[in-house]
Amino acid sequence: MTQIRTMPQKADFAGIHDWVFDLDNTLYPHRVDLFAQIDRNMTAYVQALLQLERDDARALQKKYYLEHGTTLQGLMIHHGVDPNDFLEKAHAIDYSVVPADPALGEAIRALPGRKFIFTNGSVGHAEKTARALGILDDFDDIFDIVAADYVPKPAGATYDKFTSLNRVDTGNAVMFEDLPRNLLVPKALGMRTVLLVPQNLEGVMTEWWERHNDGDDHIDYVTDDLATFLRGLA
Repeated sequence: MTQIRTMPQKADFAGIHDWVFDLDNTLYPHRVDLFAQIDRNMTAYVQALLQLERDDARALQKKYYLEHGTTLQGLMIHHGVDPNDFLEKAHAIDYSVVPADPALGEAIRALPGRKFIFTNGSVGHAEKTARALGILDDFDDIFDIVAADYVPKPAGATYDKFTSLNRVDTGNAVMFEDLPRNLLVPKALGMRTVLLVPQNLEGVMTEWWERHNDGDDHIDYVTDDLATFLRGLA
């Protein structure tokens, strides 16, 4: 079993020149709860599309999320929905709840090499979120669900497309994520892996498969504070 560390060992990150960040619940902390708005919008979308009661719509939404990586992928496969319509409605949210994070921006800018956002959301959502955080200009590119041909993480083909498009040397790259299963492929590709977890697990509602455990050998580090973790590499 791999020992999971909470603070970075600088030697592990020597030579890293590609820094890959998930977006939701990774670049901003879980307590911001931005994704809760998206979650409600997705439930409402499924409810209206299939004329279901709310609880039944939410159950189906979560089933597709588990089985296909995103609710959208499940809806496209089983119901032929227009992905652009879904993404527009899912991301019709209030971004003012996202606080600016100058400390995170400073920490990201201090990292050597390129920085990417790799998200199962849309470019528009990523740009609005990163702009609210004050870090949008700190990234070289955003790879979103559209660029992935709507095939979401954790599909291996999506990581292959991201790394090929951006010529990422996976042996000198690291990925930051909030979902353990989305770090399986990066680890297999030779990337360092860092899992973001909520600072206070009490009252945080997550699915069983979203939580990490001591047997997650594909996770090198776990942290509840991204800016502090990155500053530890300075």
